[in-house]
Amino acid sequence: MPPPPYALVLDDHPLVARGVAEFLRSRLPRMEVAVAGRTEDVLPLVAERGAPAIALIDFWLAEGAALDLIAQLRQHCPSSALAVISGDDDPNVMERVRQAGAHGFIHKQAPPETFALAVEALLCGLAWFEPASHSGQPPRSRDLPVTPTELGLSMRQGEILALVLQGLPNKRIALQYDLSESTVKEHMSAILLRLGARTRVEAITRLRGRRLVLPSMGDV
Repeated sequence: MPPPPYALVLDDHPLVARGVAEFLRSRLPRMEVAVAGRTEDVLPLVAERGAPAIALIDFWLAEGAALDLIAQLRQHCPSSALAVISGDDDPNVMERVRQAGAHGFIHKQAPPETFALAVEALLCGLAWFEPASHSGQPPRSRDLPVTPTELGLSMRQGEILALVLQGLPNKRIALQYDLSESTVKEHMSAILLRLGARTRVEAITRLRGRRLVLPSMGDV
């Protein structure tokens, strides 16, 4: 017989994870709920129990954003409804979640009735991306990781942009990468064009709220 359907909750805050799990048990009394507190616990749990009917994943985990885990679950559990839960109301976060392949995004500040509707919709095969509430407060967001490729830049352009974000002038960038200043200027022109910016200051402003990630150098 196939294993019974279950819901999976991943949140590295035990109290939050327990609260979400208890809420699901109250709304879905016939469905078991499994809780994971670490990313590395998820795939072994799936291997043991099979794909969950629905997985609710906290976006900000101890090791960073859950985007890679979403992609992995899409591959291992193509039939599962995958949703992110987050207190982050930056629209860029919701869009990155959508691009990563999640089926939904639920705000932690949503009322229980909305949360229940979202879970019901997701279990019926529907998508749920609720607009952020406009409370007049500034978005609560951490810096979202972004790679040069996602910005439409080459790796060299990404490396130069990383130094620009640190405030280095063209001359020092040229010395660091053993390039001529004219070559750095050409790269800068291409970077500004790709970012839709006219100046370095405007480029830096456009990247506010995002953290440039260089695979060979770490985060900037």
